[in-house]
Amino acid sequence: MRIILMLFLAILVFSCNETELKPVSMKEDVAILANDSLNGRKTGSEGEKKAAKYIAKRFENLGLHAKGTEDYFQKFSYRASKNPHQEAEFTSEKNDSTETGENVIAYLDNKAENTVVIGAHYDHLGMGGEGSLYREGEAIHNGADDNASGVAMMLHLADSLQKGGSPNNNNYLFIAFSGEEEGLLGSNYFVKNPTIDTKKVTYMINMDMVGRLNAEKTLAVYGLGTSPILKQIVNANAGDLKIAENESGVGPSDHTSFYLADIPVLPFFTGQHEDYHKPSDDTEKVNFEGMEIISNFIFSIIKDLDSQKKLPFRKTKNESEVVPDFKVTLGVVPDYLFSGKGMRIDGVSEDKPAQKAGLQKGDVVVKMGEYDVTDMMSYMKSLSKFEKGQTVTVTIDRSGDLKEVEVTF
Repeated sequence: MRIILMLFLAILVFSCNETELKPVSMKEDVAILANDSLNGRKTGSEGEKKAAKYIAKRFENLGLHAKGTEDYFQKFSYRASKNPHQEAEFTSEKNDSTETGENVIAYLDNKAENTVVIGAHYDHLGMGGEGSLYREGEAIHNGADDNASGVAMMLHLADSLQKGGSPNNNNYLFIAFSGEEEGLLGSNYFVKNPTIDTKKVTYMINMDMVGRLNAEKTLAVYGLGTSPILKQIVNANAGDLKIAENESGVGPSDHTSFYLADIPVLPFFTGQHEDYHKPSDDTEKVNFEGMEIISNFIFSIIKDLDSQKKLPFRKTKNESEVVPDFKVTLGVVPDYLFSGKGMRIDGVSEDKPAQKAGLQKGDVVVKMGEYDVTDMMSYMKSLSKFEKGQTVTVTIDRSGDLKEVEVTF
């Protein structure tokens, strides 16, 4: 399988002299981007550079114009911070203390006044390290869902949008962002150093982890409060999808950079899972039928918004909420698609307080100590109250039965 994928990658990237090219499926794109040969696509690595070349060649084969600073590429150098709570610093210097990422940017020019940005980050965690939830040493983190799935969907939309009869009242800028896992670096750099006039950007679509649509077809759509019409358009096109709505324009992905530049955003996300930031996030676990459903859904939204003039921007009410500081961790992956009361656990990290206390995937935390937990924000606020070494009673709902467990942080 690896040999076949490497041959396909080599042919697509370095040859491609045929006048007519066979369409590439989202499954093929994910399989190539999440292949072991790219060693996890860590920002600045040789594997990420190979992925960038592959994406650029895909853009070229789709007939899209280069819109980087060097052909399809927009390189940026940065100095990584040793403090995980401090942002990396962009720099023009290139030495042993700096690293270089590169966004891959293409443009569909419909000679329109305004432009829609469609983006997805293509970097991942390489062999693990900072950000990985794997505790058994180095291993390739292929990031099939995070975020080869988003890049594949972006390419699928690019293919759909350049065909005759597609929405053409806007131009479309497609960006594969580098450095997202390092702190939204690529999107931050692009917004500060745009290759188009961002005052003409009507809205931005972001796809991050869109490859695990569940049996209930639950899809998280954020940014619904960033322009007045977005919620109506999203729900009108949802079909069988169950939309987990969130108005906020701020979140842990590249749409945040655009929201902070006063651009309406629509980020899409199928939720975290037990393979998140682990070597087990591989191609065979991706729901490609679900990706087709989501891609068609996004295309229908784009089509509905095509007749609109430049969308008005609106700040969302919860951006002023301060995320509390934590001295402890429970050691769980929250289910961000859960719409019930409490915080449902979607995964439990090994050798952490939750696992030691016997908490399981599917448990819903409804109380921590004296603090009620009704949603993610109340969960985070409750967690911020505790000290390392402290033992608290945590109340959970397990399949309809309330249980109390003692958790030591």
